[in-house]
Amino acid sequence: MSAATTTETRDVTWASEACSGVLDQVERAVVGKREALELVLTGVIAGGHVLLEDFPGLGKTLAARSFAQALGLDFRRAQFTPDLLPADLTGSYVFDQGKATFEFRPGPLLTGLLLADEINRTPPKTQSALLEAMQEKQVTVEGTTHQLTRPFHVLATANPVETEGTYPLPEAQLDRFLLRLAFGYPSEDEEWDVLSRRISRRAEEQSVDAVLGAEDLLEIQQIAEDVFFHPEVGRYAIAITRETRSDSQLLVGASPRGSLALLTCARAYALIKGRNFVTPEDIKMLAVGTLGHRVTVRPELWMSNITGDKVVQGLLDRVPVPAEYRPDH
Repeated sequence: MSAATTTETRDVTWASEACSGVLDQVERAVVGKREALELVLTGVIAGGHVLLEDFPGLGKTLAARSFAQALGLDFRRAQFTPDLLPADLTGSYVFDQGKATFEFRPGPLLTGLLLADEINRTPPKTQSALLEAMQEKQVTVEGTTHQLTRPFHVLATANPVETEGTYPLPEAQLDRFLLRLAFGYPSEDEEWDVLSRRISRRAEEQSVDAVLGAEDLLEIQQIAEDVFFHPEVGRYAIAITRETRSDSQLLVGASPRGSLALLTCARAYALIKGRNFVTPEDIKMLAVGTLGHRVTVRPELWMSNITGDKVVQGLLDRVPVPAEYRPDH
């Protein structure tokens, strides 16, 4: 049996249709952002976390809640503020007078999908508590380790313009996000669709139907692990990552973890698209989202409106795409 057919077609078809159903439900709430929503779901299917960096009022919170409902995951929201303490996220031990013992009261981190709202508004000490949960899938409270539920995913939001009263995310934490995305402003027709839907339902709240459950999501994530990529496609991803390390506009390029993130997301994206193999186009589609926040632009270029995303986008024009490959070899 060839490498490309090691995943049963039925499994790939089921997973792709399930992902499409999830996106259809989320689109009932978040209008006109199918491509961006596909990328958010890609990060979840790839088993990672997603940073949504965009202006207020563009549907980031609504998207997170809608994904939790459609995926059948427990949902908690943590509003990150300068006075937020690590225990406010992880939970703490509280003395129970009736039992004369200390009992653990879990915080919002012990959930299926956490919305970390305005993540850059809390100090580094609290950010480090989130970092352990994102990387190790556990929290440590007073020397005791508590394992998080699986699946566990963080959708974090940040305002890219407002900097007063914020704490820039350390590079170690940025590196824990598989993808950094932006929704962008809707078109005129999309904005009218948002308004007309709100008027029609006669209520502010909006909910979507559950398509999957936690066990279903875990199964889809496992199917994504079997998605095949040709060595030439893998080397293409590595070539893009390595190019960031020699670009004159960048002070620091992406590490090998960037290459791994790119390929991991590409396999999940291919699955969402109904394929059991990765194409170079998948790599190009995900390069900016996976690498743009893993590079550091030279300080002297900060005032020139040059960003990591723009540099990575430019690299795609320079790195040659594999001329010919066959997914089944």
